[in-house]
Amino acid sequence: MPSTLVHVSIALLLAAALLGESFDGRSALVVAAATVLPDLDVALEPLLSGAHRSVGHTFLFPALLLAVLVWDVRFRSQSALRERYGARGVEVAFVAVACVVGAAIVPDLVVGGINALYPIHDQFYTVDGRLFYSTDRGWVQTFVDLSPPEPESGSGSQPRTTRNFDFRTVLDAEPTLGVENGGDGGGGEPQRVERLFPVAMTGFRAWLIPLAAFVTAVRLRRA
Repeated sequence: MPSTLVHVSIALLLAAALLGESFDGRSALVVAAATVLPDLDVALEPLLSGAHRSVGHTFLFPALLLAVLVWDVRFRSQSALRERYGARGVEVAFVAVACVVGAAIVPDLVVGGINALYPIHDQFYTVDGRLFYSTDRGWVQTFVDLSPPEPESGSGSQPRTTRNFDFRTVLDAEPTLGVENGGDGGGGEPQRVERLFPVAMTGFRAWLIPLAAFVTAVRLRRA
């Protein structure tokens, strides 16, 4: 899954492009902090199974943030946000919400999936596929399955929910990626589990991090 650092890198690239003259160190920190918020649901995993990619990754979260912003800016007689931070603060706030969606939630939707409408509708969704043009087959897309539904058979067709599925994290007793040495329960060495803190698990994501660092540094220097 994309690491938090990858999410922040995408957010900084979006902020650098969208904020224009308003992009500076302070706005970059606000955008980065907002992008990190969804991944904090991992801390709830030991208490609520399936919390990761559910509690913080639901689209209802940015929708609520957007509703509060619109209410404050458009419908209140005097906007608290505009009064304290000015028009620039309003712009940064809306871009931060956009980054929560575009940099924090959607990348996880296309890599592994998220519980998109939790808690109203408890089901994990993944958007994954291919789109290409073939000289033999014409346009081919696999993002939306247009084939007739097949009859349900066995547990393989059961949708993923917080009751039967959760993403393994470094807080779990048995992480997804681990190695065990000894520890056969017969008085040998205790079991060892390798806990991984992902930074960049693919070459493309590894490229995003220095790219975002370079673009951010250039923009901050100009600011």
